[in-house]
Amino acid sequence: MRAGDADRDRVAQVLRDAAGDGRLTLEELDERLDAVYAAKTYADLEPLTRDLPVTGTGTAPAPLGGADRRPVDGAPSWSSGIGVMSGFTRTGVWNVPRAFTAFAFWGGGKIDLREARFTGSEVTIRAFALMGGVQIIVPDDITVHVKGIGVMGGFDHGASAAGAPGSPTVVVKGFAFWGGVDVKRKPRRRQKKLRNEPEDRGPGD
Repeated sequence: MRAGDADRDRVAQVLRDAAGDGRLTLEELDERLDAVYAAKTYADLEPLTRDLPVTGTGTAPAPLGGADRRPVDGAPSWSSGIGVMSGFTRTGVWNVPRAFTAFAFWGGGKIDLREARFTGSEVTIRAFALMGGVQIIVPDDITVHVKGIGVMGGFDHGASAAGAPGSPTVVVKGFAFWGGVDVKRKPRRRQKKLRNEPEDRGPGD
């Protein structure tokens, strides 16, 4: 979705406030302001304030993509999950790196991104399931591209779809052999709690 002058002015003010608080140097401020006024879409604007704090004197407005997905200080961050005759879970509030690798052999894994925070505008998940299963749950307002392959197994491509303007992109690649990689789009956890719906349970839960 294309951004308007009001959107650019709002992001520019956030950057000026951050520079006033000492969070950006004058050189960084000039570079980002140039990018702001050259931006044509929400996706161009959103990364310019991604590394600025939500709280404090330099408070930033809600992100353009809707829900706040910026990293949280002190939250766990994992770059991989391995389930060999066992299981793993990556769920709750956690900082997702730009690349994540999941491997399940005679076991299972669950990757839940509904409360996750993103360190980049695009995340690549490489999922490998050999006689095992990997479940990936993504919120229904982000962009998803599934590109994996299943041989005598399943690699679910049904979750591929565009998300809200400015939302992160999750790319799921990999391979399933006598196993499965299941990718599902679901509402965020707080939405489910309002409807009193039970939580999903994945491998190893």
